[in-house]
Amino acid sequence: MEIVLQSSNFLNSSTSRRGGLIRANINIPNNQTFKISLPRLQRRARLVQEQELINVFSTSGSPIEKQLSPSRRSDPLVIEKLYAIKEAVADRVEMHRNIGEQRSQWNSMLLTSINGITLAAATMVGIAASSGEPVLGLKLSSTLMYLAATGMLVAMNQIQPSQLAEEQRNATRLFQDLYNQIETTLSIGHPSAIDVKEAMDRVLALDKAYPLPLLGVMLEKFPSSVEPAVWWPQQRRRQPKRVNDNWNGWNGKLEEEMKEIMGVLGKKDQEEYIKLGGKALKLNKFLAMSGPLLTGLAAVGSAFAGHSPHGSWAAMLGIVGGALASVVNTVEHGAQIGMVFEMYRSNAGFFQYMQEAIESNLSETEMDRRENGEVFELKLALKLGRSLSDVRNLASASLSKGEEIDEFGSKLF
Repeated sequence: MEIVLQSSNFLNSSTSRRGGLIRANINIPNNQTFKISLPRLQRRARLVQEQELINVFSTSGSPIEKQLSPSRRSDPLVIEKLYAIKEAVADRVEMHRNIGEQRSQWNSMLLTSINGITLAAATMVGIAASSGEPVLGLKLSSTLMYLAATGMLVAMNQIQPSQLAEEQRNATRLFQDLYNQIETTLSIGHPSAIDVKEAMDRVLALDKAYPLPLLGVMLEKFPSSVEPAVWWPQQRRRQPKRVNDNWNGWNGKLEEEMKEIMGVLGKKDQEEYIKLGGKALKLNKFLAMSGPLLTGLAAVGSAFAGHSPHGSWAAMLGIVGGALASVVNTVEHGAQIGMVFEMYRSNAGFFQYMQEAIESNLSETEMDRRENGEVFELKLALKLGRSLSDVRNLASASLSKGEEIDEFGSKLF
């Protein structure tokens, strides 16, 4: 804001005296302009304009908010609930990680301890049998050590620490994935009560699929048949209806491709991992029964060594039984057969989850309630370790060859 002042120099005159008269000539020069800048007034004017704009938007709402329906606006209570679930999920991630490390240490410590006890008992039997007269102290000590090893093996085979550790690793990964999804919903989405319910259902489903306690709720380690792991809610929610988005990235070609991919995952990948899981389960059962049986026979042999006509054979049973028990225990828990079985079971569950996700979208007749087709195809490709062109080529190969296709759907595992 500027104030313009104009002045005329009326005092710039020339006077002359002639006779008795005084003459004065007044020269009026060109007008001069002086500009005075007032920055405080400028800032105050801008502040007044900005305050008027703020008042307009606060009373009438922003243009973006006007376009959103009331149901799509973020509810502070919903956001608060999602943050509460997010904190609980973060706590579960830490709990499962810590307990998984603890149970992995159980496996290594128990394996080392039981093998050490078994080999020490076998050595004592050998020393007692090689001496001229059987040493009662050595025989008694070896028998007690074999009995202790048998009891520890029974308990270890029952809980399968390596399998427990794998369960906790899977739970950690899945809870971390849920944590990331909640963060994404809070960052770019408009969370609703449906998002809160879905997050709660997923937390409860994960708690049921991978329990922390050992007593009462521990997963069965030797089931009669191999069933895929299920860690997601069985009741899937419907996607919210999108405004003016009837196509939603889906077309007939994409639907056909998804049907073929679903068939490949079910007939090739999932079936293969269920078959491998069955083999691992049978091997684990055999080893779990053989270990305690061998240490029990070794205990009997060490007890009767030198007290009968067949004392040498009893001593041999005590020595060989202990050695074989150490080998069996090392194969079972050193190679972590229980962990391998759990890994196969979890992989089979992953492929079942992918099939259900595809089926859930295809069964939805309203296109605008499906997940966006292009985004869904991208997620599927990433989870299978393929590019988009690889996924389409796999669908084409399955369509042309049918059940004779040799290629598996996943390239990750």
